[in-house]
Amino acid sequence: MEIVVSGIRPTGNLHLGNYFGAVKGFLQMQNEYNCFFFIADWHSLTTHPHPDNIRNSVKTILAEYLACGVDPEKATIYLQSDVREIPELYLYLNMNAGIGELMRTTSFKDKARQQLHIDRVNTTEGDVEKEIFNENNKHSVSAGLLTYPTLMAADIIIHKAVKVPVGKDQEQNMEMARRFARRFNSTYGVECFPEPASFYYSSKAIKVPGLDGSGKMGKSEGNAIYLIDDEKTIKKKVMKAVTDAGPTQPNSVKPEPIANLFTMMEIVSTKDTFDFFNEKYNNCEIRYGDLKKQLAEDINKFCAPIRERILDIRSDEDYLAKVARIGAEKASESAAKTLREVREIIGFRG
Repeated sequence: MEIVVSGIRPTGNLHLGNYFGAVKGFLQMQNEYNCFFFIADWHSLTTHPHPDNIRNSVKTILAEYLACGVDPEKATIYLQSDVREIPELYLYLNMNAGIGELMRTTSFKDKARQQLHIDRVNTTEGDVEKEIFNENNKHSVSAGLLTYPTLMAADIIIHKAVKVPVGKDQEQNMEMARRFARRFNSTYGVECFPEPASFYYSSKAIKVPGLDGSGKMGKSEGNAIYLIDDEKTIKKKVMKAVTDAGPTQPNSVKPEPIANLFTMMEIVSTKDTFDFFNEKYNNCEIRYGDLKKQLAEDINKFCAPIRERILDIRSDEDYLAKVARIGAEKASESAAKTLREVREIIGFRG
């Protein structure tokens, strides 16, 4: 079977956007591909988390993956830090990566701006570079942040993955992963690594909107509904969602905040429910309070069984440790095989 790799940073709980945008696809992929799903705890070090936060976050994400239905019997689920071969491949890729190409990546420039407290407005790339190399700057940008694309590439090609389910915001990093794989092959005159392709399991990627009226649901935006949220929390969040005064003309185009609520309803509610409220909107009879109450009820109905499983699994430390151990063994076996080949190609002992 073709090899698929995907990772997630252990930064907080999974939300509906994570589920419908990624995890739901994993549940289908694990039956059709050789899947490696990892928790990217090394990547999280760019934000300098406390060790206790790393451990707790890793267990939380692992429990939530399992509660959603990712099956350790079908897919390899592991912690990035359990596969010691990854940083060695990361080292070799860095030896062939240019500092200029790494500094030009959008993700690095955006994160550097954040860490240096540089507003995007009225600033240029030169301003960012000047601050990065300012020896007197109290804020530092880590080399780990700069080389994020090479670590991401190592995560992927260590298993010789051919497909990687990613969002559009990661497409530039995916292109760099392909470039690094191609560069290694060219440098040593071998065909060691396939060039991994971005992959969308369904024909249309699902973008779950946030509750703040614009954009997609995200942890850092504060507009998310988490799978672990209880019924009261879900209702409170939904009832605060942005709305307007309502349509004044039949069949009006829905403004973005309202379209977002209907998009959410289309995802979690029945077709009859969606059609009922859509007709009310088109007839200028919509009552947003009723729509929100129904939406909150339907979201809770979806989340409740997952929430119960999360709580059960999260409390079973032995089971979580077993899953992590089995995943580490399977991932390490795959990675070790690749690394032996890489070392021999470069000229080191295998």
